[in-house]
Amino acid sequence: MRFLLYNIRYAAGTGAGFNLPVPGAGYLRGNRGNLLDIREFIASLDPDVVGLIEVDTGSIRTGMLNQAEIIAGPLGHYSIHQCKYGEESINNRLPIIRKQANAFLAAPRVHGERFHYFDTGIKRLIIELELEQVSIFLVHLSLKYRHRQSQLRHLHELVAASDKPVIVAGDFNTFWGEDELYLFMQACGLRNANLERLPSYPSQSPRKELDFILYGKGVEMLDFQIPRVYFSDHLPLVCDFKIKGRAIAAA
Repeated sequence: MRFLLYNIRYAAGTGAGFNLPVPGAGYLRGNRGNLLDIREFIASLDPDVVGLIEVDTGSIRTGMLNQAEIIAGPLGHYSIHQCKYGEESINNRLPIIRKQANAFLAAPRVHGERFHYFDTGIKRLIIELELEQVSIFLVHLSLKYRHRQSQLRHLHELVAASDKPVIVAGDFNTFWGEDELYLFMQACGLRNANLERLPSYPSQSPRKELDFILYGKGVEMLDFQIPRVYFSDHLPLVCDFKIKGRAIAAA
């Protein structure tokens, strides 16, 4: 099974081409050309499952187009997505913001999909995708250390309750890298697919290991790579896995 994790930053692109005197203004621009480049890049990797962070599911920024569905189309993948803020968050009532989501795209038959929510932080969504042989959790953790630690405790409970081998992936916003995840990984019995602890952010000159693909017992990592592409401020992570003795890796 080939799994791709990518924080696409709403396909807004990088650089100084869109400047307003407002923090984060670059996130507000539409960039259809960049989105199509991302779609082509992802299709070229032929992934079985894609975890997308920072996806616009149909705001004025994209001309009301759902980026997850646009990327899933050429792949022929099933897509699921959800706003990444808490169900009661005021963000769910704000233009553009309420369409900011995370998403899974999947080729294998999906046996279940569940949306869980952290109790703390602004970004609270956890998507659980259940396939025949494995359950995959997708997260985007808080920028605040205290909130991240609380979120990791909650995530541990979900992972421990799974009756299948697990993969946990996402943008963890760990400014201290894997060291910050040590206790969580030990408690869950997870390993980091990124053995060399290569940084993934910022894409132009990577210095921080923010993005992770973690895997548990019953999952074997066959190959891991971080392609150097610059469609987002994050680099993508690509991993081939073997699950329960059955290799499903892409060529």
